[in-house]
Order: sequence, then C-alpha cells, then structure tokens
Amino acid sequence: MNPSMNPNQALWEVGDFTRIAQSMRDSGAALAKSFGITRGMRVLDLGCGDGTTAVPAAELGAEVLGVDIARNLVEAGNRRAAAAGLANCRFQHGDATELRGLDGRSFDLVVSIFGAMFAPRPMEVAKEMVRVARPGGRIIMGNWIPHDPTLVAQILKICSSFTTPPPAGFISPMTWGSEAEVLARFAGAGIPVERVAMTRETFTFRAACTPDGFLDLFRSFYGPTMRAYETAERDGRAATMHGELLDLFVRENRSLIPNETVIPATFLRVTVTI
Repeated sequence: MNPSMNPNQALWEVGDFTRIAQSMRDSGAALAKSFGITRGMRVLDLGCGDGTTAVPAAELGAEVLGVDIARNLVEAGNRRAAAAGLANCRFQHGDATELRGLDGRSFDLVVSIFGAMFAPRPMEVAKEMVRVARPGGRIIMGNWIPHDPTLVAQILKICSSFTTPPPAGFISPMTWGSEAEVLARFAGAGIPVERVAMTRETFTFRAACTPDGFLDLFRSFYGPTMRAYETAERDGRAATMHGELLDLFVRENRSLIPNETVIPATFLRVTVTI
C-alpha cells in the first residue's frame, strides 16, 4: 500500500468490488425505484461503487452524481453510464467525510447505500450529507446492522475475529446500523429526531454460481475479506476462517437451483427530511 494513501481508499481499491456488485443489480434497481425519484431531480450517491443505485436512479430521470473513495470504482461507474448512454449520470472521486467542491444545499436527494457507513469520522459524514442537501430534500441511507444474523453483518463479524485489532479511536462502520447512533449523528448535524425515520428492510444478493463460488468472489475481490484472509493465512488460521464463512454462505442461501446463490440480508434504512 502507498503509505501516503488514505487507508479507507486503499481498502476499497485493493480488490474489485464490481465483481461483487454484479450480484446486487436487481436489488439496487428495486431500491432506487423506492426513492421517489422525479425527472430532473438532483441526486448525490455517496460511496456509490460502480453505480448500484446511481445508474438506475439516472435511468429514472434523475441528474446523478456518484462519489466514491475508490478511483477504480469511479472509473467503472463512468464506463457503465457511458455504455448505457446516460449523459445524466457521472462519477467522481471523493471522500464522504469532506465533500470538497460540492456546494451546500445543492441536492434534492443524498443517497448512500452501504457506502458512507464505511467512511471514518461518522459525525463528519452526517454533517456533510446534511450540508449538501437542500431544504425540503432528503437523505436516504442503507446500513448493515451490528449483530444481525444475516449475510454481510456476519461476514464482517467473522472477518474481524481473524484480523488484528483496529487502531485506537477506530469507530466500527457497523455502528451506522444502530438507531441510537444514527439519531445522535444527525442530531449533531442539526437534525431533530422527529425528522429521522428508520425501518428494517431486505437486500438480496443473486449470483450465478454456487455458495462456495460466491464466497470465492468475496475472498478475491472484497477488500475487508481479502485483508482478513491475508492476516488469517499469516497466522495459520485461513482454513478455519474459510470454513466459518462457507458455513455462513451455505446456510443463508435460499436458492434451490444448482449453480445459483440467492441470499437476503437485512439492513437499516434511514430517511432524513431536511
């Protein structure tokens, strides 16, 4: 890793999340349809990856800007938008904790689905999302939930047990899935609690491979899992970690079709009215 690189950027650039995102297309499009998008609406998608919700939002007629810390995902998103002929969708590199170059009160909708939750300094993330949203606009977040028994929360829990302890001051991204933490962070950004609504919803991963093949994608291309495998291999515990993850993927698979994996995962949907 380049020692001068933002550690969060390095984590997400080490792999290729586009390979995982292929399994998120259907649910991402369905989620975008629930945003209440109208033609010409200005949408900011933070931690957008290669456009899981940004591209379908643009297809619904929004003017979309996707911002991500990983430059490889920004490039992939711009390629997807160009291939789809979406002149109303563009992607740029940026940090959710400090949205440089973005004017305040400029977006009708600020979206972050499993994205900004991974940025450090969550209080700053909340303040930045509020800052760039226009009065009367909305913020919608999708955040994985701590201790939830479904897929992603359990992947991160298993991986964390095989990695070195985080540095002092580290705040787990999973705290964005705590209702009390969400209320406190937006309160710190000046949002009264009555303007924050939260519900638990389901996001479904669909992959054209077996559960062990789907796990291989996470092992090869998902930054947090890749790092965990590296550490576990150095400690001689990779086989143990792999066994725990494989048990999880097999247990959570709902597909009865060979060479297909369908895994629902629960997340906290947060809607903030500005």
